[in-house]
Amino acid sequence: MKLGILGAGLAGLTLANHLKFDHEILEKNPEVGGLCRSMTERGWTFDTGGSHIIFSRDEKIMDYMLSLLGSNVVRNRRHTKIFIKGRFVKYPLENGLSDLPIEDNFNCIYHYVDARLKEERGELKEPRTFKQWLYNNFGKGMADIYLVPYNEKIWRRSCDEMGVDWVGGRVPHPPMEDIIKSSLGIETEGYTHQLHFYYPRTGGIQSLVSALEKNVKLRIEKSVKITKISRKGIKWAVECADATRTYDRLVSTIPLMDIVNLLDDVPANVRKAIAGLKYTSLVEVMLGLDGPLEKNISWLYIPSYSDARFNRVSFPSYFSPKTTPPGCSSILIESTCNEGDEVWRKPDSKLIDETVRDLKKMTVVGESQKVRFAKVARAKYAYVVFDLDYAKKMKVIRDYFAKAGIELCGRFSEFKYLNMDATMASALKMAKTLNKKGG
Repeated sequence: MKLGILGAGLAGLTLANHLKFDHEILEKNPEVGGLCRSMTERGWTFDTGGSHIIFSRDEKIMDYMLSLLGSNVVRNRRHTKIFIKGRFVKYPLENGLSDLPIEDNFNCIYHYVDARLKEERGELKEPRTFKQWLYNNFGKGMADIYLVPYNEKIWRRSCDEMGVDWVGGRVPHPPMEDIIKSSLGIETEGYTHQLHFYYPRTGGIQSLVSALEKNVKLRIEKSVKITKISRKGIKWAVECADATRTYDRLVSTIPLMDIVNLLDDVPANVRKAIAGLKYTSLVEVMLGLDGPLEKNISWLYIPSYSDARFNRVSFPSYFSPKTTPPGCSSILIESTCNEGDEVWRKPDSKLIDETVRDLKKMTVVGESQKVRFAKVARAKYAYVVFDLDYAKKMKVIRDYFAKAGIELCGRFSEFKYLNMDATMASALKMAKTLNKKGG
């Protein structure tokens, strides 16, 4: 029995590390990692598929990730802010209300208490849209000043156009006690599973996937261009530019939007469902600076378009001092976009100039601070979008692949908003199931 794994990202590599029978991984790129890649150039290290940190509510997964890194790890305490009305407000917002202007502070606590009273009286309607869910759980004040504008910025669409299939467990319900303390300026902490996080000391997040790759290196075929996937009797034939490979079973970790074009005889309703899936792309600007950071911040959220086009800023030199040359600092700036739109097509030089300008205006970069390194990276597939028809489309898709006999694993294959820990957990669960079946 031989298994073919399509894609050597975090899901494919984790799966391969835990299989107890013959398998092979096919990867289209010359390097493994998928969204968990990093680049090192002239002493600067940046993650190129979005900013990554290592944390998890799942202790077993957390221990596993740290075991892969061994001594190549740094532990940090989160010091995160939201840029609202020219102020650096503590994150999560419900723990930083006293940082807001007094009227906004009042609006946030008033509407939160109002929402809880309505909930107790049974007056809150079951939310159908993400916007309704935010209003129900956080109140109009926090929703309007941060949660709605930030989410509309990152997802590139109205929160009224998004469903609620994905929010359970991902966006926690803030406790009333914390809200009141926060409004009065009493220190509280939210998202405590993320309060302390880890990051590779050297090599960026790709150090994690490199550790996974090391154990299965001989089973990986890189730079493989798949042209067609079809059934040949009871086996799968994967036609590639150099040869045809045959497997008894297949696991796909590649995006649904890509694999559908490789398969024979996909029903029209399945193609339509996949074509209707929504996702956002990502443009990153990587900046290396002389001197220390202006602000002691781990990462920063920017909800308003009037402040900057980008939505999140992280500081790799905060994660690990080994990400920069001595005496320097670094910033990774993320802008979600739709593939082919103005931001996606904007020349690198213009993106860099506009980003530096806005960072200086926000006082994140000092007026006289020199940029010593600048580069742009783009990722076609970044975030899964849960629109109102998500569940309906995914049922059609999952039913088809289950019947076809192709297992799906990973963010853009399962088409779920999976963080690194959830991706690895999904792969470990699949490995356990496949091992029981003997492949």
